Amino acid sequence: MAASSTPFPTVPTTELCGSQWDGIVLVTDDPSKLDGSLEVLKEAIQTYKEVDSGADGLAVVIPLPSLPAKRLIYACTGPVTRDIDDVRRFYDAAVKGVQRALKAGCKSPLLVCPAHPLYVHARGVATLGALHALYVPLEIRQDVPDRTTKAQQLGVWAVSEETANNIAKRVEALESGRIVARDIGGSDPERMAAPRVVEYLQEKFKDTAIKMRVTSDAAEFEENYPLLAAVNRCAKAVSRHHGRLIHLEYTGEGEVDKTLLLVGKGITYDTGGADIKAGGVMAGMHRDKCGAAAVAGFFQVLNAIRPKKLRVLGMLAMVRNSVGADSYVADELITSRAGVRVRVGNTDAEGRMVMTDLLCEMKERALKETNPELFTIATLTGHAIRAMGPNYSIIMDNGPARKLQTAQQMQQVGHEFADPFEISTLRREDFDFVRGPSEYEDVLQCNNQPSSATPRGHQFPAAFMMQSSGLDKHGCDSAQPLPYSHMDIAGSSGPFPGVPTGAPIIALAAKYIYPRL
Repeated sequence: MAASSTPFPTVPTTELCGSQWDGIVLVTDDPSKLDGSLEVLKEAIQTYKEVDSGADGLAVVIPLPSLPAKRLIYACTGPVTRDIDDVRRFYDAAVKGVQRALKAGCKSPLLVCPAHPLYVHARGVATLGALHALYVPLEIRQDVPDRTTKAQQLGVWAVSEETANNIAKRVEALESGRIVARDIGGSDPERMAAPRVVEYLQEKFKDTAIKMRVTSDAAEFEENYPLLAAVNRCAKAVSRHHGRLIHLEYTGEGEVDKTLLLVGKGITYDTGGADIKAGGVMAGMHRDKCGAAAVAGFFQVLNAIRPKKLRVLGMLAMVRNSVGADSYVADELITSRAGVRVRVGNTDAEGRMVMTDLLCEMKERALKETNPELFTIATLTGHAIRAMGPNYSIIMDNGPARKLQTAQQMQQVGHEFADPFEISTLRREDFDFVRGPSEYEDVLQCNNQPSSATPRGHQFPAAFMMQSSGLDKHGCDSAQPLPYSHMDIAGSSGPFPGVPTGAPIIALAAKYIYPRL
């Protein structure tokens, strides 16, 4: 495994008494079960509860004079055995525990999360929660030198040295990818305008296992990616906003037995275009690039872990949906890369526009690859949040992917690793919805209502992309079926204001990388 790039070390240990720790963060559902070397923590909690019986509901600081750390931050998960509970209890408790440790002045906290019989990955998930709490936004790292890090190191405790090492290595690799995703997805629309995303990734992937090239020529956009070119048409007049198409490639050692082809929506800022986002709903639209950010972050995880026999191709559509005299508008008829005539219905449905021609190219490449699976990843619709809530990715499969049970497997690993998914199903009504209503067009890009006010508002955009890219010709009944899954991460990408989550990097890694280690 190659070294990962995190701003401070994640240090594995089997000892509580190290002098380098200035606070112990304990994440557990039941401190009465602590034994062995953790008995000292149980005794401290029991003593504290004699004066504060509400300690289980908060992250509390408890004196710990018998150990060099001097203080225990007790972060109880709450119940974890009910039908409604899942491993996120450990993640959330670790976030609260580390935040409280920082307020107490800790700079070198040691995270202690004992193994739990119901949650195999609880310790790794808790560590990811701790690291999430320690993330410092790119703007702060660049502009405020004395706040570049919140901690000097994070200790990860386990009973055995091997377990502690494995947790630290895997989590560091995942966190290095989430940092990339947060940096790109969470940074403001100028700091992470398309050309600056290129600069960031060129520096990140220089002399690594990731190959990168960039398309920026407007004429090439118009020739090969006409739907993307339409969205970019207004922004290209401002050089710092002109779009970029970023191509990423990873090929592991050995004979490749699986190829992933990932397309990420990277709208650096979404004004809505001519169908402008009015009434104060434009704020936060710099986060419309979190799909592409997640793809870039996944490539960082690939670089950190270097899984064998796996090939991954990525395309990041980094485009600004600007508004102005040269905006694309509703009623335009544009022929896609696949030769499908598209009528624009709403310029605020730009995400499917910038991804469709890329999906078409990935389809063409997939026909020549070994055991391919295609994905689009995007903060695509408000309907995804309306339908499933603000914390869940949505995945939907075409027929060949459904045969592989891609959605079910992603949901399962997401459940195990605190990167949860809900499953939606593509239906005939979704394809009927985007069928061209007249002889002028083959496909209608969108209606002129918000997705959140449209029945099946997060499903029909996937049908549009399949039809406009020609991927619908590669279903189960074709001579060359291609598995394709669309992920809408509008809900799971993170709160605004707040820090992006990096979803669905963890679930993707759990399904496609971890089994190869």
